Amino acid sequence: MDVVFHNARVVDGTGAPEFVADVGVADGRVAAIDTDRGLTGRRRVDATGLVLAPGFIDMHSHSDLQLLANPDHLAKVSQGVTLEVLGQDGLSYAPVDDEVLAALRGQLAGWNDDPAGFDWNWRSVGEYLDRLDAGIAVNAAYLVPQGTLRMLCLGWDARPASADELAAMQRVLAESLRQGAVGLSSGLTYTPGMYADTEELVALCRVVAEHGGYYSPHHRSYGAGALAAYAEMVDVSRRSGCPLHLAHATMNFPVNAGRAGELLSLLDQAIADGCDITLDTYPYLPGATYLSALLPSWASEGGADATIARLSDVDTRERIRREIEEIGSDGCHGVPVDWQSIEINGVRSAEHGHLVGLSVAESARRAGRPPAELYFDVLVAERLGTSCLMHVGHEDNVRAIMRHPAHTGGSDGLLVGERPHPRAWGTFPRYLACYVRELGVLGLEECVAHLTGRPARRLRLTDRGLVREGYAADLVLFDPDTIADTATFDQPRQPATGVHHVLVNGVAVLDDGRPTGALPGHSIRRTS
Repeated sequence: MDVVFHNARVVDGTGAPEFVADVGVADGRVAAIDTDRGLTGRRRVDATGLVLAPGFIDMHSHSDLQLLANPDHLAKVSQGVTLEVLGQDGLSYAPVDDEVLAALRGQLAGWNDDPAGFDWNWRSVGEYLDRLDAGIAVNAAYLVPQGTLRMLCLGWDARPASADELAAMQRVLAESLRQGAVGLSSGLTYTPGMYADTEELVALCRVVAEHGGYYSPHHRSYGAGALAAYAEMVDVSRRSGCPLHLAHATMNFPVNAGRAGELLSLLDQAIADGCDITLDTYPYLPGATYLSALLPSWASEGGADATIARLSDVDTRERIRREIEEIGSDGCHGVPVDWQSIEINGVRSAEHGHLVGLSVAESARRAGRPPAELYFDVLVAERLGTSCLMHVGHEDNVRAIMRHPAHTGGSDGLLVGERPHPRAWGTFPRYLACYVRELGVLGLEECVAHLTGRPARRLRLTDRGLVREGYAADLVLFDPDTIADTATFDQPRQPATGVHHVLVNGVAVLDDGRPTGALPGHSIRRTS
């Protein structure tokens, strides 16, 4: 054996009760599990009192660019994450051509930065996965982003796709799935993905179903129209035959306080009818996105230059202000914006650094200006490359949804900006510290299953997600009494405590709490 974890409390990812055993790793695999605890190996780790579990699977990650720019990936390694799913919310960097890539680099700068000198040496999904294979700390799977498909095949127009354009999207989607993507994502409050109607989504999802993938939508509203938006996604799944995985499945804004049960009833009925549905959540109340996402969809039509031109026109500004503040734009989930709940947490230029950590309302008060006016000016000056936190969640909803048997964990974490959401560094230890140890919302074995075995089943992985002989040695050893998230909204880049060892494909990326710098991860490609 290369390494033996001696006397570990094995929580195997199935939800079954823990048991004590030696677990031996050899050649990147779990080679033996011995309840007599007599295994020997080149290295012996005393795991007495510690939990050995499968590595955590982040079902909703925004590490698409930062995983390549900073492949040691401490934010996730330090939590015990060994696999994450990229390409989320309908917007990412493959498949693209030169024009689409240039537009995405600007649009997604608030999510992923646009680092100087970075080598954008891919265009297809297969080439992007090859780039991941060149060396990363954790494994990564990829969803084809539906908004990016739309950019590539019909541009940024707010209209239905023609028959030829839809056929082109289906061809590129099928090719991307054959190259290894695990499914399709959508961002239906983001342009241009939001311009797709239900029929277009059904047609794309039929292709996904034919290739054995799944559909992961950020649907059209998490606010005033949340239940109708969830129902539309269920309808897409029913009609296409495509498995459905609901991204960051929350019920947000004051209009949805205490309404998680209505969502879960909708999903339970669909599951009882034979629909294949799962979901992911993060264990925090605020959400995070780019600041321009609050704009009504018509204001963002045509891409960044067209949007900035509208924001620079006095009459158009007033139309946008009225829709955001009084009516509720589709970009703000149909809810009139509460500027006190919108906190700027990342900017491109030092000129606006003083806004970071403050709500738009507070920044406007200090400047003696109306909030909408400050908001518009910042978007223009920053060329839309600004990120924000949205303080719109409800604790009762968070707890109710995470108890559901279809639930999995996802960080939805952004890694850039002055004060990114702490979920990028804290999601998985927070589940175990807050919702298992402190509140008892989930039992230990159940929670580990939510974070490992269940997401592995959604990804159709037959050799990951469990501590089982023959499975890939993606493992985390942690202390259930001390594991905790230390990342906060003021100090978000803080590694977890209580995580001792993390193995990816049998190689230590965290050893006795210290990052090793090893890069044993690779792309996880759909194979059936």
